[in-house]
Amino acid sequence: MRTGYVPFLTAVGDAMTDLELYQDAMALADLVEPLGFDSLWSLEHHFTGYAMTPSPLQFLSYYAGRTRRIQLGTAVIVLPWHDPVRIAEEIALLDVMAGGRTVFGFGRGAGSVEYAGFRVPMDEARGRFVEIAEIVRLALSRPRFSYQGRFYQIPETSIRPRPISHPEERFYASTVSPESAELMAKMGFGMMIISQKDWESAALDCRRYRATAEAAGKPVRPVIALGNVILSEDPAEARDLAKTHLRAFAKSVDDHYRFSDGHLTGVKGYEYYTKVAKTYAKISEATARKSNGEGASAPPKKPSASMDNLHVWGTPAQALEKLRYIHELTGASDFLGQFTIGGISFRNARRSMTLFAEKVAPVVQKDPAFAPRIPDLPAAQPGA
Repeated sequence: MRTGYVPFLTAVGDAMTDLELYQDAMALADLVEPLGFDSLWSLEHHFTGYAMTPSPLQFLSYYAGRTRRIQLGTAVIVLPWHDPVRIAEEIALLDVMAGGRTVFGFGRGAGSVEYAGFRVPMDEARGRFVEIAEIVRLALSRPRFSYQGRFYQIPETSIRPRPISHPEERFYASTVSPESAELMAKMGFGMMIISQKDWESAALDCRRYRATAEAAGKPVRPVIALGNVILSEDPAEARDLAKTHLRAFAKSVDDHYRFSDGHLTGVKGYEYYTKVAKTYAKISEATARKSNGEGASAPPKKPSASMDNLHVWGTPAQALEKLRYIHELTGASDFLGQFTIGGISFRNARRSMTLFAEKVAPVVQKDPAFAPRIPDLPAAQPGA
C-alpha cells in the first residue's frame, strides 16, 4: 500500500495567519519526498478558512518543480465549479511539467457556501459533474473534440500542450454516498474514500462500486483511502492529542459545510446528507456541552467517539493495526494522511509525519499483507 501526504490548511481561531499556515504546510510538503512518502495531494476549497487551497493544480505545479520521484494528485478537483476546457488544459499542463507523475481525483463537493460563491445551482451538481468529466476525458484523450450537452456546448477544438501519460486512464472520484459510488463506477473512475463515515460502511460501498463497474464493463481498481493521522510514541499523549484535535477537526468540517443544520435536506442529489446531518448535529451538541463546562458530568455521546475512530491515531504500532483494519475492509492501494488538522502544532504534525514515515510506511509499503486488492463481492445466497 502506497502512502501519501495531504496538506490540510485550515484556520482554527486566529492563532495563525493564513501566511503562517501556508509556511508550515509547505515546509511539511517539502519533507514528503525525503521521508519516503509515495505521493503529495492537494484538496480544493473556497471562501472560508477551511482547507484553504483554492487551486490544487497550481499548488501541485509548484511541487512538480521541487520533486523528482513522488506522484502528484488532486483530492479532489470539484468539477461543477469549473469550466471543463480550462480544467482539461491545466491537467495536461501539470502532466507535462511533472513528467507524467500525476493522478487526478474529482468530486461534486457538498459546500453550499462554495456553490453560492461560484453562482452554480447546487441541485445541478450531479449533472454538471457528469458532463464536465466526460468533456475533460475527451479533451485529454483526443487530438480534437466537440461536445453537446445540457450544460455545456463546445465547438470542435483542441487543447495544447497534449498530456504525456494518459491521465484520463487513472481518474478517481470521491464518494460519500452509496449513489456516488455507483455513479463513479459507471463512469469508469476509481473510487476514493474520504473518511466521513465508518469504514464498515465504506467497505459496503467498495463492494457496490465493484459490482456496478463489472456490470457496466468498466475497469475496477483498488480504492484510495484518506484519513487524519496523529501519532506519538506515548499512548497517553497520542490519546490526548487525538481527543483535542480530531474534535476541533470535526467542528471545522461542520463550520464550513454546516451539515448539522440540515440545510441540504431536499437538495437534489444530496439526499444522503440527511444522515450526515444527524451525525454532525450530535457532535455539535457534544461540543457545545463541553464549551459550557458540562464535560465532566455529561461525557460526549457515542457519535463523537466514532468520529475519532474514523482516523489513524495512537502509537505507530496502533496506527499499523488501524491501517491493517482499513486495508482488510477496503483493499486500498493508497492511504493518504492529513497530519495538520484541528489546530495541531507544527512540531506535533512534523513528529506524526516522521513517525509515520519511519515506523508505519515501511511496513504498509512492503508487507504482502497490504498488497492492493479489490474487495470480494458477497457470495450468492442459495436459491437467489
